[in-house]
Amino acid sequence: MRTSLSLIALALFASPCWAQPKEAPFAYAPATAYHILPGTHTDESGYFSLCEGKNGKIYVGTAAYGINAYLIEFDPKTGKQRIVIDVNKVCGLTTPAKPTFAAQSKIHTRNYVAPSGKIYVGSKQGYEYKGEKVAYPGGHVMVYDPETDKTENLGIAFAGEGVNDVTADEKAGLAYVVTCEDHHWMILDLKTKKYREPDPSLRLTAYAQTLVDSNGRAVVVTKDFKLARFDPATNKLEVLEFASDGKALGTAGDRLGPACWALAADAKTAYLVRMSDSTLFRIDLAVGGPKVPVADLGRMIEGKGFDSRGSLTVGTDDKVHALYRVNNDTKFGGGYLHHLVTHDPATKTMNDRGVLTVKNPDWFDFAPKDGKPKPWSHGFHKLPDGTWTPLHAHMALTQAKNGAFYATIIYPFTLLRIEAKDLK
Repeated sequence: MRTSLSLIALALFASPCWAQPKEAPFAYAPATAYHILPGTHTDESGYFSLCEGKNGKIYVGTAAYGINAYLIEFDPKTGKQRIVIDVNKVCGLTTPAKPTFAAQSKIHTRNYVAPSGKIYVGSKQGYEYKGEKVAYPGGHVMVYDPETDKTENLGIAFAGEGVNDVTADEKAGLAYVVTCEDHHWMILDLKTKKYREPDPSLRLTAYAQTLVDSNGRAVVVTKDFKLARFDPATNKLEVLEFASDGKALGTAGDRLGPACWALAADAKTAYLVRMSDSTLFRIDLAVGGPKVPVADLGRMIEGKGFDSRGSLTVGTDDKVHALYRVNNDTKFGGGYLHHLVTHDPATKTMNDRGVLTVKNPDWFDFAPKDGKPKPWSHGFHKLPDGTWTPLHAHMALTQAKNGAFYATIIYPFTLLRIEAKDLK
């Protein structure tokens, strides 16, 4: 009898209801949520396509798999959304009656806002459908001008390849395009609308981004983690080694996932993280060569199960911000937690600003339909206090001129607005 009572007592004390904190043991980063315009995405999904235009409006790319893709404008003052790019319409394509691999199914590119205010994006293929035998023609590069509300189609960058990244140097009259799936680096002459490949043997990291440094040189990370640098003034391409003072950026074939990097305001420095690691690197782009100095700044956040997708950004105050999903080991709920973290170069510190949460729980109706869970509505979960928080994947982060942060979350496809005053 004594043994049985001891076992019962042990079971009670081991029960999650005893171990679980009554209040969240972490700060919240409360956000207002907006469901991205229904009808512009098929699977409640989008990718890295997020920016603030010079007009103060927010632009988000969507994925309508096998059918079309759109760029959506969100007005923070009114909360209203509208389509500004209908890819099929802009590119003179017929919207297919049946989903097909040949469709322009995604705007996956990070939206590049040029000094002129024009926004450069590109389209990409989706996935092959069972039994379908069709070729994908290639992704289109497009530029939208918010001032005129018009979009220009700049053509297909590389036959059969989607467009993963577009960065424009309007002063030099060029745009740099990264394709997928083979990751070619293409140069577009904005006047003639012709593309060329400076080195057909060059291959880049998955989801590579082109940056333009303070000297007007285009830089990008190669597949084997070197720096490819093109100088339009000399028409010269060179490939340089990274020289890290600690951990290396990466090696070919490692499993840390794609790199994401962003320019500091002076364009002499870039910051870089990997998807499955929270180490932040600072890269000196101003150096001539032959090696590019890299500083290992340490982890942005501690934890396990790191996942950061297209979220590294340098803010209006030149601080470095990112989202990191980590395993929830706090015993306050389960699943994952998505933290907003900040590096301050001036103080050399990392700051966990809090876990993304939703202030307005009615932004999406999660109620089952016809007794069944709604498809593609599993990307958020509730903490023990009933607060909604992202579960699986964030996709992008940017900071607006007024200091507010915007992030995108999939399933349902959601835009979050986090006010700076609400953060740690």
